[in-house]
Amino acid sequence: MLIDTFHPSQNSLLAGYAHSIGAKRRVNWFPLLMLVWTFWIFATPMFETGDSFPHWLWPTLASFAVFLWLFFRAYYRDRTQVIWCALGMVALGVAVTPVNPGAQCYIIYACAFLAFSGSTRIAVRNILCVLVLYTFEWIVLLHFHWIYLLSALLIALAVAFMNINFLRKQEREAELRLSHDEVRRLAAMAERERIGRDLHDLLGHTLSLIALKSELANKLFERDAASARREMADVERIARDALAQVRHAVTGIRAAGLVAELASAKLLLQSNGVQLECEVADVCLPVEIETALAMCLREAVTNIQRHARAARVRIALEAAPHAVVLRVEDDGRGGAIVPGNGLAGMRERLAAIGAQLRIDSQRGRGTKLAVTAPLPQAESLAFSAQGKPRHSSAG
Repeated sequence: MLIDTFHPSQNSLLAGYAHSIGAKRRVNWFPLLMLVWTFWIFATPMFETGDSFPHWLWPTLASFAVFLWLFFRAYYRDRTQVIWCALGMVALGVAVTPVNPGAQCYIIYACAFLAFSGSTRIAVRNILCVLVLYTFEWIVLLHFHWIYLLSALLIALAVAFMNINFLRKQEREAELRLSHDEVRRLAAMAERERIGRDLHDLLGHTLSLIALKSELANKLFERDAASARREMADVERIARDALAQVRHAVTGIRAAGLVAELASAKLLLQSNGVQLECEVADVCLPVEIETALAMCLREAVTNIQRHARAARVRIALEAAPHAVVLRVEDDGRGGAIVPGNGLAGMRERLAAIGAQLRIDSQRGRGTKLAVTAPLPQAESLAFSAQGKPRHSSAG
C-alpha cells in the first residue's frame, strides 16, 4: 500500500512534471523539495513575541500530518483529486490559523494546487474565492493585522499564476506534439499516394500491352508458331523493361521519413520564432539510413528548441559519391555538451549503420552537428545521376 502511494499514476501532477522536463527516471525528489516552505508553519509561532499563541504545537502537529497526506495525494494520484486535496488544505488553514498564524502556509499550498483545478478561468475563480475567504477570517473574525496577511496573499497569487502558466505551457507543447504527428502522418500519406500514382502510370500501359501481346500470341500459336514466338519474345522484353523501370522507381523514392521530419522541424522551430534554412540534396537513401538520419534530425531539433535559444537554424543534407552528410547548425548559446539519453541513443543508432557523429559546440557561437553515413555501392552509383541540392528557407 505504501509503495502504491508513492508511485505516481499516469495522469498525476508528478507524471506530468516528469514528462514536461523530459525526465526518463522518477522525480520523487520534487515534492520533497516543495515541502521546504512548510518551515514557516512552525517558525511563525516560535518567533512570535509574547504569549499570543500558547497552544499552537499540538494542533499544528496534527494538522501537519493531515496536510502531508493531502500533499502527496495531490502529487501522486489522478488530477481529478487535486481540487479536493486543495480544499482540504484550505480547511486546515482556516481551522488552525486562530491558534497558529503560520497556517497561512496551508493556504499558499492550496492556491498552488488550485491552479490545476480546471481551465484558467475556473482556476483563477477558485483561487480568488479562497483568498477572499481567508482574508475575511484573518481581518474580520480574528482581527489580525493585515500587514502579516499581505505577504501570504502575494506569495499565493505568484505561485498560483506561475503554476497556471506552467500548465498552459504543457498544453501548448502537447498540441505541438500532436501537430508534429499529424505532419508526419500527412507526409507519409502523400508519399504513398505519389508512389501509387507513379506505379499506376508506369505499369498501367505496360501491363495492358503485355496482356494484348499474350492474347495475340495465344491466337497465333497454332496457325503461325514463328509469329507467336516473336510476340512472346516481345512480352518477355516488355516485362524485363517494366521490371527495370519499377526497380528504378523504387530506388528513386525519396526518404519519406526524413521529409516528414524536415516538415516537423519547420513547424517546431517556426512556432518558437526561429528562422530555418534547408538545403536538401536529391539522393536515394536506403531505409535504415533514412530512419537513422530522421531520428537524429528529430533529436537535434528538439534539443535546439529546448536548450539552444537560437534565432537561426540551418539543416543541410549533402551527398558525395560514397556517403551522405546531415548537418544541423544553430546560432544559439552553445557550450559544453552534457551526454544524455538522447545523445547516447543517437550514437547507438548511428553506430548500427556505420555512421559517424561529430558535434562542435562553443559557448556563444552555437552548435554544429554533422552525421556522416556511408552509402552502399548501388546508392553511391545512383548519386552520379542526381541533380544539385534544392534550397529553401522558412522564417
